[in-house]
Amino acid sequence: MINISKTMRILGKRYPRSTTTLNSMRGKASPFEILISCLLSLRARDEITDLVSRDLFAVADTPEKIVKLPMARLKKIIFRSGHFNKKAVALKEVSKDLIKRFDSKVPKSYDELISIKHIGPKTANIVLAFAFGKLVLPIDIHCHRIPNRLGWIKTRTPEETERELMKILPKRFWKEFNSAFVQFGREICLPVSPKCSECPVGKFCDRVGVLRSR
Repeated sequence: MINISKTMRILGKRYPRSTTTLNSMRGKASPFEILISCLLSLRARDEITDLVSRDLFAVADTPEKIVKLPMARLKKIIFRSGHFNKKAVALKEVSKDLIKRFDSKVPKSYDELISIKHIGPKTANIVLAFAFGKLVLPIDIHCHRIPNRLGWIKTRTPEETERELMKILPKRFWKEFNSAFVQFGREICLPVSPKCSECPVGKFCDRVGVLRSR
């Protein structure tokens, strides 16, 4: 049974926007800090991203400072986030590109953001939404997987999911969608063996692809 508005109201109430690291940075951090935190969040737990970001920004919170920071020290600071070698290179290259092409400022357009190496569609939309307040839909693995499981859409990639959700998800829910679905995906709607018995929106779910649940 598809009921998008009721599902969003229930999940929005249960999972407030301010509780994830990147969402909590809205209006409190610079666009550059939001961008860097997003790059650090790849395959890292939310609480680790928060701690590592704080440690890094205490030392380097501008593109110039990131570039000047010795690589060995940068890797040491971000070590806990995982994949620190690749992330350190990404932070350096993104910072250099911002200095060279954008006067050290994070661009406000999607096309300019994805023109920067290491910045993909999800990161670009997170920056646009959380740093500049633009009405976009950042789609991560949870935001892609769960709407398909619910039966809202039938897509194969996050890019397809973004396009289809833009057609059916009322705009009044766009700002809270990412935060609610990320938290819901971590706590209840797990990739394997979701906790359907505890699901607050189970009666609205088609359980597409669910072979085993708890």
